[in-house]
Amino acid sequence: MSHMIKTISNRYEILSLIGQGGMADVYMAKDTILNRVVAIKILREKLSEDAMTLVRFQREASAASRISHPNVVDIYDVGEYNGMHYIVMEYIKGHTLKQLIAKRGALSQQEALYIMKQLTSAVLCAHQANIIHRDIKPQNVILKDDGTVKITDFGIAIASNSVQLTSNNTVMGSAHYLAPETAQGKEPNPQVDIYSLGIVFFELLSGSVPFRGSTPTEIAIRHLKDPMPCIRDYNPQIAQSVENIILKATAKDPDDRYKNCAEMLYDLEHCLDPEYRNVKRLNLNKKVTNLDLHNGKVEVEYEAKKRNLRPVIAGVLIASLCVALIVLILLVSGIVRIPGFLNYEVMPDILGLSQQDAIDILKEENFDTELIVFKYDVSDEYNKGEVISSSYKTGDIVKNNKKFTITLSKGPSFLVEDYTGLYITDVLNEFEKEGVQLNIKIEYEGKKDTNPGIILQQKDLKVGQRIDPDANETITFIVCEYPTIKISKDYIGKDVQQVKEELNELGIAVVLKPAVSNPVYYTVVQIDPDVGSTYTQEGTDSVVTLYYD
Repeated sequence: MSHMIKTISNRYEILSLIGQGGMADVYMAKDTILNRVVAIKILREKLSEDAMTLVRFQREASAASRISHPNVVDIYDVGEYNGMHYIVMEYIKGHTLKQLIAKRGALSQQEALYIMKQLTSAVLCAHQANIIHRDIKPQNVILKDDGTVKITDFGIAIASNSVQLTSNNTVMGSAHYLAPETAQGKEPNPQVDIYSLGIVFFELLSGSVPFRGSTPTEIAIRHLKDPMPCIRDYNPQIAQSVENIILKATAKDPDDRYKNCAEMLYDLEHCLDPEYRNVKRLNLNKKVTNLDLHNGKVEVEYEAKKRNLRPVIAGVLIASLCVALIVLILLVSGIVRIPGFLNYEVMPDILGLSQQDAIDILKEENFDTELIVFKYDVSDEYNKGEVISSSYKTGDIVKNNKKFTITLSKGPSFLVEDYTGLYITDVLNEFEKEGVQLNIKIEYEGKKDTNPGIILQQKDLKVGQRIDPDANETITFIVCEYPTIKISKDYIGKDVQQVKEELNELGIAVVLKPAVSNPVYYTVVQIDPDVGSTYTQEGTDSVVTLYYD
């Protein structure tokens, strides 16, 4: 969005930037007609020219606006203003479910069930409207202070009877929550959302996702090949009926999953009923989905030969020792890293946490928190004191005894506005009020018909630029002052009307007086103030007098 624009469609007054995503920025705004605070998502200008991005943006508005549910963010308005595409939606104050998990770890069984009932109910409503979300994950769920959850971001949602957005069945969505059939490029159906809900349920109860990897491809393969971990292995206090919901929702074969969200919601609501609590562990007994890793078959021919068993055993032992030695070398060198071995640990997600909460979580993950270097930077996304970045990325397998940096937010950046036409004293007072530290340079320029103290021009910092308010950046103002001239001797002997016009153009007030009773030539013979003196036009009470004959 152009930083010059303060109001959109003569209705939405921009208040502050509250979030930035891959294709759009989200602002808090005031609906001046209905007098309420809203969130307005604005597609970035360059992306407005990309047809695929524009379709995704418009699809998000279309999909979410068709769903009316207390656990789905309400869409109020969709439009275009000066080439900007925007969506106006319900403003929600809270944190994402991902931030809650990062801060608290595993939730209690009751808390997780309370959240899952809301999520599943919302997804059921979407499915009934023929909308498949396709990107259900804790990052897309906002938790309000009263415990209500709201699903957001329908950017890759599709109608169940629509065509795909991407060509060649490109996989879209987040790898940690992706259904196996999606990774294989199959057409999505509502059960891909059920799978994602099962993964989110597991994460709520365990504090982490079930499958990890260094790349999205590696994670996708684990979703395809690895059996789903059993949540009761993490916490035996969890009811078997609860674990069964996760196992059924995350079945690799869609035929073994819940057929629809209504079935899953029923189990969530009744899993703790006495008749359901002590059921047996669900055993699907299904073959794990196979990956087609090769384009053709690999044929291996075995030639029957008589071999001496003793050399074979010796060879196997030598090969095993060699493999063990290679693995040891790879581990010691750091080429292969295993969490919990040789001081390697997985970097937890600490974004959005307070400094103390981040330290507590890192301690739990066996990091030496005495080695952390904290620094501060401005952030328009995170509140003051919250983690905005780390030199280790979430999910990285890193040494837990090495120094690394965590950057905390010191508050929002300062938006440089257009100050021309304002009084310099008012602008300086505003800077002081906002607490922004600037190296202010003022140059003065006389200009007619303009009050002294008005800013004529600003330099060095561009309008719309966001700066660190403590960085003492330099800004230069050209400020209007009373016009000042030096009375030139060249005026003597010139036509009095011509001299008057020249002085008026410079902003000088002029009075004409005849030097004799009957002037003939109307040329300047004397000036008051005298030639060579400096004259400042201070208001309308001071004048330059031209005497002529």
